[in-house]
Amino acid sequence: RNRPIRSLSGGQQQRVAIGSVLTAHPRVLVLDEPTSALDPTASEEVLAAITRLVHDLGVTVVIAEHRLERVAQYCDRVIYLHGDGTVASGPPAEILATSSVAPPVVRLGRVAGWSPLPLSVRDARRAAVDLREELQQLPSTAVPASPAAPKSAEPELSGSPELSGSPELSGKRVTVRYGNIVAVSNADIDLASGQIVALMGRNGSGKSSLLWALQGSGARESGSVRVQGQDPSTLSPSQARALVGLVPQTPTDLLYLATVQAECTQADQDSQQPAGTCAGLLDRILSGIDPHAHPRDLSEGQKLALVLAIQLSASPRVLLLDEPTRGLDYSAKEHLTQLLKELAAAGHAIVVSTHDVEFVASTADRVLVMAEGEILADGPTADVVLASPAFAPQVAKILHPAPFLTVEEVATALGSKP
Repeated sequence: RNRPIRSLSGGQQQRVAIGSVLTAHPRVLVLDEPTSALDPTASEEVLAAITRLVHDLGVTVVIAEHRLERVAQYCDRVIYLHGDGTVASGPPAEILATSSVAPPVVRLGRVAGWSPLPLSVRDARRAAVDLREELQQLPSTAVPASPAAPKSAEPELSGSPELSGSPELSGKRVTVRYGNIVAVSNADIDLASGQIVALMGRNGSGKSSLLWALQGSGARESGSVRVQGQDPSTLSPSQARALVGLVPQTPTDLLYLATVQAECTQADQDSQQPAGTCAGLLDRILSGIDPHAHPRDLSEGQKLALVLAIQLSASPRVLLLDEPTRGLDYSAKEHLTQLLKELAAAGHAIVVSTHDVEFVASTADRVLVMAEGEILADGPTADVVLASPAFAPQVAKILHPAPFLTVEEVATALGSKP
């Protein structure tokens, strides 16, 4: 309680902000993406508290939110704003039944032909009895590779799995301390070329501190970090950018010029790349951004695309992203997934710190889980998320024990379209 606000993680700051608003006992509470920086457990706690305000005190709550998998089950009404400016309004099941934007639980219901469509994992599990039996009877070739059985109820404690060849990045016993607070404790991590690694954990577990330590700009009390044999913290900024690029939790932290074009020009100069390199990358990542627009006037997705292009202009072998799906809708997240997979296929090693379990299920090859500054679990995505209910995606919870993580996997197994 006595810690300075600036010393808190992004998610912890968001919880403080929500709490400060509630102290005024408003009759109408308007929340703009209140769970975007929260881990799954904290998100459930905040939404449960908000629901109690509605039921017990009669407070009216309006939530603007992209992560429908978190909020749909709590809503009495959904207002869907179409891209052409038209508006659809009605009960959640009615609106989401035909909407192009829907959480995995609803999309799974469409694939399975359930009526009415479930909005919660609990209702979906009741509806999925026949579907689970059907999936369990499929030939093994139609089922995703089953995760290794965990040796205990918790994910197996481990260091980095063995990699073939030399890793792109190797961190050994990395420790980060802020005063009396140990943010990262003796973390070991190896990253392979072509791999997408998700870094997960509760708010304040040390994820962002570890990313900045790996990038070289963050404080590192002890331990070593090597990228292609070099310590990025000992290099000049331009040399470090050629090894490790980092997209921070708030992309605007790296945007300080008056136009998109100026940002790209500066990035080319800093990276000693031919003129137009950054602009070309930006057009590939997300076309149509006005080069004369002020970076702070862009949407969250456009800001992310611009900062990603700036970082990639230096052609780093390792790319670190801190909560890149904050503020992104489902379509933008699908585009980001495809982009990261293309970068991995080109040989980049990628680490994504995120609370977005659905994004992890569709994107990551490997998951690391942190708690209180330590890496507690490290392994293939299915192994880790299925062993930890807090980090399991909706489809995994609904179809357990069948080893499916996404609607696309289920649709492929059934021979239908997601």
